[in-house]
Order: sequence, then structure tokens, then C-alpha cells
Amino acid sequence: MKFTKMHGTGNDYVYVNGFEEEIPDPSQVSIQVSDRHFGIGSDGLIIIAPSEVADCRMRMYNADGSEGAMCGNGIRCVAKYAYDHGIVNKEKIQVETKSGIKTLDLTVENGKVTYVKVNMGQAILKPADIPVKAEGETFISKPLEVEGKTYQATCVSMGNPHCVIFTEGIDDLDLEKIGPSFENHPLFPDRINTEFVEVIDSKTIRMRVWERGSGETISCGTGTCAATVAAVLNGFCERDQEVQVQIRGGELYDTYMTSGEVFMRGPATTVFDGEIDL
Repeated sequence: MKFTKMHGTGNDYVYVNGFEEEIPDPSQVSIQVSDRHFGIGSDGLIIIAPSEVADCRMRMYNADGSEGAMCGNGIRCVAKYAYDHGIVNKEKIQVETKSGIKTLDLTVENGKVTYVKVNMGQAILKPADIPVKAEGETFISKPLEVEGKTYQATCVSMGNPHCVIFTEGIDDLDLEKIGPSFENHPLFPDRINTEFVEVIDSKTIRMRVWERGSGETISCGTGTCAATVAAVLNGFCERDQEVQVQIRGGELYDTYMTSGEVFMRGPATTVFDGEIDL
């Protein structure tokens, strides 16, 4: 199987051209290639496939083989791959995902994509649609007890579910210990991604993320979007104002619009091409 290793702010995936390659069991392949000792090493597998409704389709699988609906860092790399490999030849494209069709604006330098701005769609706030087992229209700054400690949680879906915790001292948190307890909390029927966020000022936040199915990763695009939405909803940041989100893999720039849409801007990088015997 031919592949390309790519990353968006350190959130790395193995990308396969589904226009040319046939992958009979993507879940198993994702587990195999993601292994950082016995495989290629990645946060998962992404297949760039033909679409009947967009320029291409993104199918993503986590490191544990579970299929994901959307990945903000991943979709930027899908756009770069599609342009750099001639699948598309325009600087505004549409990509089909399990959470809808996303529109992407490409920044091209010397014939290659360097930055991508993504319309990530509407932030979903209704608990039933995230999903969160709670009544009401929103889940903003609500108490959540995890391992005997009460946190103030704000829940958002960006096509996949997120729980945002505003706290200080995020570098000192033992995510390996508390992350699984958030991910598998009974309040979240589909498990959840959890962002631990420090507010620096009204235009800057810092974040660590525990991703369901992958553990702590150094970046999560939908996670920075969810954190930006939560920061606005909690009064730390403003709508229609780009927020720099500092993550362990770099920076992403997100805007929560008055319309409810979220825009994410960030880099996409090719690491290497290769072949693997499955």
C-alpha cells in the first residue's frame, strides 16, 4: 500500500489515495499503521476517496480502529494532498466528511499548499445532539464530577463531541490518569474528547487535549474549535474575533462567527511518502 505521512500541527495521520488504492479493512489497517513501534506511527489513517457530492471524500480512522466523523487537522492535510497530487486544481474546494461537506480555502506557494482555512460548520450546543445525557438547550459551565473532583464543563460538538474544561496549570495535569475517566464518563454515550484550557487573554488560549480512541495528542483541530466556542460562550473571548489557540504541536487560529459557524486556519505539512506491506 502506498501512503503519505502528513501532519497538521503535529496531529499526524497516514494518508492513502482511495482513488488508486483498495483498502478492504480500514479499521485493521489503521491499527497496524498507527503503531509507533511496529507500524508507521500516527494518530490514525485517513483515506482520500471519490465523492459524488464534493471534490473528494475523507474517511478517517483513529489509532484504535474506530471510525471518526471529522478531524480539523486531518481535513487540512486532505486538502493539501488533493491539490499537491492533482486530484483538484483549484484553491477553494469541498470535502465530504461524515459530519457534512466542508469548504476549504487553500494558500498555495510555489505550487504547493502551505496553509488551509476551513469552514468547520455550525457549532452544535444542544446536549441531545452532542450527545450529552442532560436536559436543556446548552451545557455551558455545568458541574461535572470526575474521580471525586468537580469540574466546570462546557460541551460542544464540531461534528464530534467535545468537553471543554477551563483551568489553570494545564501543564501539571496527569492526563493519562484523568483522560480516560472523562472519555468514558456515563454522561457521554459516544465517549468524548476533552480539552483542558488556560485563558491567556481575549485573543489567546492554551490547550491540552485527550482524544477519544487516541489518548493525549499534541493537536486536535475540532478540539481547538470547540475550545474557542466554549471560550466565547464563557465570556473569555469574543465572536467574530480570531483566537490563537496554542497547542503542543504549534498554533491554530479559530473564529466563532455570529452566524454560529466556526472557521479554522492552520498549516498542513507532508512528512514523507512510502509503501508498506500489509
